[in-house]
Amino acid sequence: MPPTLASLVQHSALKLTVRAGADRLDTPVRWAHASELADPVPYMDGGELLLVTATNLDAENAESMRRYVRRLAGAGVAGVGFAVGVNYEEIPAALLDAAEEAGLPVLEVPRRTPFLAISKAVSAAIAADQYRAVTAGFEAQRELTKAALAGDGPADLLARLAAHVDGWAALYDTSGAVLAAAPDWAARRAARLTPDVERLRDRPAPASVVVGDSEDRVELQSLGTGRRARGALAVGTGAALGTAERYAVHSAVALLTLTTARSRSLQGAEQRLGAAVLRMLLAGQPDHARAVAGDLYGGLLDAPFRLLIAEAAAPAGFDLLTETMEAAAARSGEALLMVPEGERVVSRRRGPSYCSGGTCVGWESPGRPDTCERTRRPRTNGSRDRRSDGRARCSMAIEVGDEAPDFELKDNHGRTVRLADFRGEKNVVLLFYPFAFTGVCTGELCALRDELPRFENDDTQLLAVSNDSIHTLRVFAEQEGLEYPLLSDFWPHGETSRAYGVFDEDKGCAVRGTFIIDKAGTVRWSVVNGLPDARDLNDYIKALEAL
Repeated sequence: MPPTLASLVQHSALKLTVRAGADRLDTPVRWAHASELADPVPYMDGGELLLVTATNLDAENAESMRRYVRRLAGAGVAGVGFAVGVNYEEIPAALLDAAEEAGLPVLEVPRRTPFLAISKAVSAAIAADQYRAVTAGFEAQRELTKAALAGDGPADLLARLAAHVDGWAALYDTSGAVLAAAPDWAARRAARLTPDVERLRDRPAPASVVVGDSEDRVELQSLGTGRRARGALAVGTGAALGTAERYAVHSAVALLTLTTARSRSLQGAEQRLGAAVLRMLLAGQPDHARAVAGDLYGGLLDAPFRLLIAEAAAPAGFDLLTETMEAAAARSGEALLMVPEGERVVSRRRGPSYCSGGTCVGWESPGRPDTCERTRRPRTNGSRDRRSDGRARCSMAIEVGDEAPDFELKDNHGRTVRLADFRGEKNVVLLFYPFAFTGVCTGELCALRDELPRFENDDTQLLAVSNDSIHTLRVFAEQEGLEYPLLSDFWPHGETSRAYGVFDEDKGCAVRGTFIIDKAGTVRWSVVNGLPDARDLNDYIKALEAL
């Protein structure tokens, strides 16, 4: 634990006495800082014990002290250490009254206790806390390494990690399915995060994201070092991770990444063996094929089977198809033989169907395995509707001239935003986008940030909607400096996106739809693009100017 005001008061050598805020002594102290400035706040980070003698303060003026203390409390100062016997024989009542009113602790520092002694005590306590954290982190690393080397799978490693972070942990495959979780009850919680894992999978490794709700705080970490993640680790806790817990998580990510890399090497060898076995089968030599394969494919080589040959315009599509089918086969416990053959993938599976364990794999060529058709109709009044090769299955988007459906959503700060609140007051630029932290979405939203006065002023309000959670949007806004409202259409999932006809039912997210709504609540302009296709900012500007 870091030092607190209580631990400093209990420090026998310092002789500190509590004069105000006795009920808030559990406040952590990040540093001790001496300043005689009338306003030291611009030079504070928050969490400091501010040490003063009141040389430049009107410490007996009640109003002056209220302003001073409010500024300190607002900046997150942990408390004030007031040295008596220098400028004042005792702490002025005006300061103590203001501190009690603001809930700011005040400690009396006797003349014989130099400020330097307090700074040294805080520094020593912080160093001791960091040493304990590092020691605990190394101990966690040793335990996790033993679990990884035991060869019993990831379950033991996840159990030890969950114990170290006082929470839960789960491992996902490339499709977002839960492979293992600890404790056992965490499997259901982890399964609800599959859409977040799928979004993380599409980002170059290593990548991480923080998600969660009122239930817990979850960190998702990708596994692997290549272009595509080879899995993901989820760690759920009741609060942000401390230093020791962070060491444990990083160790687990490294160990699972190494395990994944080793597994990929073995898979490469198995794939080469599978290619030889398949050629033997196709050449009419089943006995040789069974002799070479041994028990690797179970009874697959003896049973009736189906042969699937898949072709795609892009080689990267083969990786996704292979990963998806292998994950489905692993979850159902079925044998699967998949072999890349030039620009095709040949798959041999048991039974009459390509579905197993409730999971089916579909492929469309040319294009990507996740493309689907979107119902479309012409737009009028200058609106446009564009799409790229990635097509989405959505309901019909609302038309120009329609009344805009009202909604009530939480923004990234948890505040309720209603479309009806702007009726008669402002035009609204309502922008739907798929996911935070993705390349095209980040580019679009940052472009709006850079031109914000055009879209958020006395006459216009910008509202950006995605299906991310509030917590994800809060981190995204802070990271990118987005000061306009980011609304969460997370639950009921996609309800508002569906109302506007821009929810992709297959991907579980909104496509890129923008609607300009006038003060009467009528849609005056709209554009709907495919997922990869960014919108043109200048179109918004022209549409607003035409209102």
